[in-house]
Amino acid sequence: MKRLWEYMKPYKRLAILAPILMLLEVGAELAMPKLMTFMINQGVGTGNTAIITKTGIEMLVIAIIGIIGGIGCLICATLVSQRTGTDLRRAAFEKIQEFSFHNIDTFSTPSLITRLTNDITQIQLVIMICLRMLVRSPLLCIGSIIMAFSINAKIAGMFLIVVVLLAIAVYLILRVAIPKFKLVQEKLDKVNTVMRECLAGIRVVKAFVRHDYEVEKFNEANQDYKETTVSAFRMMLLMSPVMMILVNGTIIGILWFGGLQTQAGSMRVEEIMACITYLMQMMMAAMLLAMNFMFISRAKISTDRLEEILDTVVDIADPKEPKQPARAEGRVEYRHVSYRYKLGSGDPVLDDISFTAEPGQTVGILGETGSGKSTLVNLLPRLYDVTDGQILVDGIDVRDYAIHDLRKRVAVVLQETILFSGTIRENIKWGKPDATDEEIIAAAKAAQAHDFIMELPDQYDTELGQRGVNVSGGQKQRISIARALIQNPNIIIFDDSTSAVDSLTEKRIRQAMKTSHSGCTKFIIAQRISSVRDADKILVLGGGKIVAEGNHKYLMETSTEYQEILASQMKKGVMADGE
Repeated sequence: MKRLWEYMKPYKRLAILAPILMLLEVGAELAMPKLMTFMINQGVGTGNTAIITKTGIEMLVIAIIGIIGGIGCLICATLVSQRTGTDLRRAAFEKIQEFSFHNIDTFSTPSLITRLTNDITQIQLVIMICLRMLVRSPLLCIGSIIMAFSINAKIAGMFLIVVVLLAIAVYLILRVAIPKFKLVQEKLDKVNTVMRECLAGIRVVKAFVRHDYEVEKFNEANQDYKETTVSAFRMMLLMSPVMMILVNGTIIGILWFGGLQTQAGSMRVEEIMACITYLMQMMMAAMLLAMNFMFISRAKISTDRLEEILDTVVDIADPKEPKQPARAEGRVEYRHVSYRYKLGSGDPVLDDISFTAEPGQTVGILGETGSGKSTLVNLLPRLYDVTDGQILVDGIDVRDYAIHDLRKRVAVVLQETILFSGTIRENIKWGKPDATDEEIIAAAKAAQAHDFIMELPDQYDTELGQRGVNVSGGQKQRISIARALIQNPNIIIFDDSTSAVDSLTEKRIRQAMKTSHSGCTKFIIAQRISSVRDADKILVLGGGKIVAEGNHKYLMETSTEYQEILASQMKKGVMADGE
């Protein structure tokens, strides 16, 4: 919870003012029963209208002061909680932006969303509680006991016994309930995971008529969440009957003892009623205090979950003294590169990879699924870091570049095409925010996207749905390619990013790039040999190693693996279109 206070510090004046204002409200509530007793005893009992009027005015003024204090406290607490929550959410989101792929793999996406929404809401709620109720409840509880002592010490002694019994009951209940609330957050993560997967793949669900299965899977996760939540709150609900037993038992005790005192002439009826009022105030304050501890416990869990994000050590960070090459040409050299997804465990995904790509060259990468093709190129812009070996760009180890500078040099068109909600123009400009319309059109033409964009009703201002649902897979890939090309990088990576594009269009893209980005070093991961046939160098991966290297002609003569891939694709007719 120390981390929470760090984010509250900028608003400490408001945080201090809130409980001060709450003192006014508590003081007003504590004064009312005492003034009421005085009015009945000295005014109503004797028929003294002057005392009744004077005391009534005093009560009205005190009530107004209490209301002002309560409203002021609420405003201050709201400002502190909302501003702190906003700062926490911003800090967590900015930290996630710094994560490497390995860091992101540690958390599931739905879990991150839950932490930035539900968990921060829990934290905001507890800040409100701490600044209002956590001040109000103890003061009201202690003040009620003191006021009861000022009326009758023996009756006030009953209050102390009740407080001790209530504290024991609350401790036992919270001891069981708190672990359950931690489990509630984990179950909520599961519900969000199932829901996100279903919504992201809703077209697949409908295509395979699997909606019944998805509904059943969601209902199972939802039911599990409900049962865990009910179990946690069931423990908290035990407070109500415990509270009622203690309140009613104490009221009976006060009436019995007060009756004896009244008969003896040492206590008046209005004093008994005042004691009962103070008892009710104390018990309500104690009950709210117990509920506050429950919310604080939940917020502690949420704070811990948020700190897991904020305290995550980003394993890919800028060097202390970044380097810059004398000339940015796009020369890439892999030197004995190896990589494991989990350091020191399992077989390496890549093992002792070495090759060189000269500036302006095109390097094709082929291999069966799981051979490490995507991992190989993801190491270049430091989406992951090598386990062993070096990757040099223009003679400098990629780990010695500032990450921002490196990734501005290396554009990536990922295997999974991601477009953002907004216009096509905005999506292409995402690669270069200050791009002119001429640059946008040039990039779209090179990516063979201009023609279909111009056929749309709003052309470049056409709004794309979430993840680009209102354009085809091939169109999404071409927009994504345009987004990378507009960046004018020294190196560009195509990670199987033309899989949804027909061979003829793909060929046109390659030809256009020879003109528009001739000096750019290109890495093309592909399933089809036709996609890399004209490459200056082709790498064939197998089992995390380079099993063959050379151009198409050389591999046709020397590589059995390459010949097998070609024969398989010729048999399936993959090479026929456009070749």
